[in-house]
Amino acid sequence: MSSINSISPDKLARLIGTPKCPILIDVRLAEDFAAESQFVPGARRRDHASVADWAAEFSGSATVVICKRGGKLSEGVAAWLRHAGASADVLEGGHEAWAEAKLPLIPVSKIPSRDPQGRTVWVTRARPKIDRIACPWLIRRFVDPSAIFLFVAAPEVEAVAENFAAVPFDIENVFWSHRGELCTFDVMIEEFNLDTDPLKRLATIVRAADTARLDISPESAGLLAASLGLSRMYSDDLEQLEAGLALYDAFYRWCRDATDETHNWPSHKAKVKIKA
Repeated sequence: MSSINSISPDKLARLIGTPKCPILIDVRLAEDFAAESQFVPGARRRDHASVADWAAEFSGSATVVICKRGGKLSEGVAAWLRHAGASADVLEGGHEAWAEAKLPLIPVSKIPSRDPQGRTVWVTRARPKIDRIACPWLIRRFVDPSAIFLFVAAPEVEAVAENFAAVPFDIENVFWSHRGELCTFDVMIEEFNLDTDPLKRLATIVRAADTARLDISPESAGLLAASLGLSRMYSDDLEQLEAGLALYDAFYRWCRDATDETHNWPSHKAKVKIKA
């Protein structure tokens, strides 16, 4: 029987990728995590045994706790989180139920090392337009909600990456970059095992806009126009990123929920018959 403080895999899957997604906390035992080294998208690891020490970190936040089967570890950690002032649910059936439902799982091996505050740190060229906004959106929404993005002069990206333990992306000759006809956003979707239909649809729009191939997606012209408009509105790259996140939230929800919907301007007024 499901707990009153629980959420089903299907319902959680609808929240992941949206700004309203709760914080996901993976508390599987070390041996269980080693046997199945994959994350529910956006989840972060915590030790259940030390929950009393870290629970206050999530005070005031909505959380979902994930253990192997959704039993005692999740229930205990969720109770501690509620004691610390968080809203805490348990993932029904835990990691196993998520995997059995064939929902996306991110390989741990593809997630970069985290800084002392538990964040992944990424670096790319300044003045982002399309790919360099789309990739941070994907990372924030599906990989690491706390990720840090550094925008620097193009010739300094690799040196900054080396000196500040950051991961370079969307420049030549690095792992996270264009491959053939694929843009960096495509590559991240593939490497992070996030190839769902909505994200693949969004990837086509991003690739078309980013590589001037507007013929392969009618929506790409709108993305290009909005992206260039944002680049003119904001001189601060981080402010532009924050505005761009909302843009990609909208495109993602269209890709997921609204591709069959059309819009016109039908008049709702009663038709007036014209007398001859």
